Amino acid sequence: MKIIVCVKQVPGTQAVLIDPQTHSLVREGVEAVINAYDMYAVEEALRLRENHGGVVTALSMGIPKAADSLRHVIAMGVDEAVLLSEKTFAGADTLATAYALSRGIRTIGEFDLILCGKQSSDGDTGQTAPSLAEKLGLPHVTQVRKIRKVEPSHLVVERVTDEGYDVIRVKLPAVLSVVKELNKPRMASMKGRLKASGYKPLIWDAAAIGAEPELCGRAGSPTWVERTFAPKRVNLVEMLSGSNEEKVSALVDKIASMIRPKAEVNHNEYSRR
Repeated sequence: MKIIVCVKQVPGTQAVLIDPQTHSLVREGVEAVINAYDMYAVEEALRLRENHGGVVTALSMGIPKAADSLRHVIAMGVDEAVLLSEKTFAGADTLATAYALSRGIRTIGEFDLILCGKQSSDGDTGQTAPSLAEKLGLPHVTQVRKIRKVEPSHLVVERVTDEGYDVIRVKLPAVLSVVKELNKPRMASMKGRLKASGYKPLIWDAAAIGAEPELCGRAGSPTWVERTFAPKRVNLVEMLSGSNEEKVSALVDKIASMIRPKAEVNHNEYSRR
């Protein structure tokens, strides 16, 4: 199988900064890690290769430092890695991201399966994988927790639902986004670490993948953040006095006043009916 796994580098800390002009995350100089859900996608790609043969290629889009994340998955056992990186890609929403990734995938060439994490910890939308499938004209399944069967023409997978799971047969090539129940990512081996230490991923710009600049990055993003702010927290405390019975009665009255319908019943009028 020829498998492409999409990997994203995300902030590794909650102390993130927001650019006051673009309202997007400041990624330069910020500790970064591989998106947790993408690690399950990488692990599943490696298991599929081990059981069915083939090649695993990792694909990412980001600043040059994102190459560190690609070296990490190389250490885990991924065969090749590609990074889409230039300022044209900056500020992309999920639609522009899916477009750039789709162009990168077409440039990589023939494939049987694309694996993604179900969502990223910074954007948290879960939209990129389905959008990518649409850009490539492929079937896709989200929330995949298990791959039951692998055949040359199709896969049988389990998809998590609110009530349990669905069993779905999906034609190949396809796009799957996976959840953490799928597996447990492996640790990188010493041999893998040695290989990764000197590994340089392919770095492609928009021209290399034949992408139209107006469809990439902020220029190609139909959605944007208008403003960001930290919500104000106000703690209102009121002390009740009196005996225990009086305090309980006062507390009950206050709770009742909070949930009482706005159109209150006139009890005196009601009693005369």
